Amino acid sequence: MHRLFVGFRPPAAIRAQLLALAGGVAGARWQTDEQLHCTLRYVGEVERPVAEDVAVALSNVRFAPFELTLADVGEFDARGRPNALWAGLRPHETVTQLHQKIDQALVRIGLAPERRAYLPHVTLARMNTAAGTNARFLEAHAGLASSPFAVDSFMLYESHLGRDGASYVVIERYPLTG
Repeated sequence: MHRLFVGFRPPAAIRAQLLALAGGVAGARWQTDEQLHCTLRYVGEVERPVAEDVAVALSNVRFAPFELTLADVGEFDARGRPNALWAGLRPHETVTQLHQKIDQALVRIGLAPERRAYLPHVTLARMNTAAGTNARFLEAHAGLASSPFAVDSFMLYESHLGRDGASYVVIERYPLTG
C-alpha cells in the first residue's frame, strides 16, 4: 500500500520563518523543515495500480503559477481538544481553486471526492492529548505575515509514518503552467 497526498512546499526562506515560531507550547511536536508543506489533497492508502492512476491524473491538471503569503495562525481541534497548530495562506481562493482541480482529476479516476472543508495552511505542530491551551502562541503570532512567494509546482508525495512523525518522499513533481 502507498499512503499518498498532493501538496507543495513553501520556499526555504518561508520555511525558516515558520520554523522560527517553534517553541513555548506544552505538548507540541513541532514539524521539521522536511515536513513543512501545504496539502492540496489527501489521497490515503492505495494499491500500486491506483497510485499510478493518481500520478497520471495529476499530470493532466492545468493551473497557472500564483503567489501566496503567510497570513495568521490558528489551531485545529478534535472533540474540543487542540490537535494541530497551523499557519494560514492567502489568498485562499487561488489555492482552493487548485485544490478543486486536483480533487476533480482524482474523482474522474474513481477516488471519492474530498468531503472536508478545505483551508489552505501549513501545519506547524501536532499536539498530544496532554496539550493545554495554545492561547499565548495564537495571540503572539496572530499577525503572522510574509513577503509574497511563488507557487510554480505541486508534488505527489508518499508518506511514511515513523517514531519521529511522518517522513515524505516526492514521487512526482508537476509544474504549474497556465
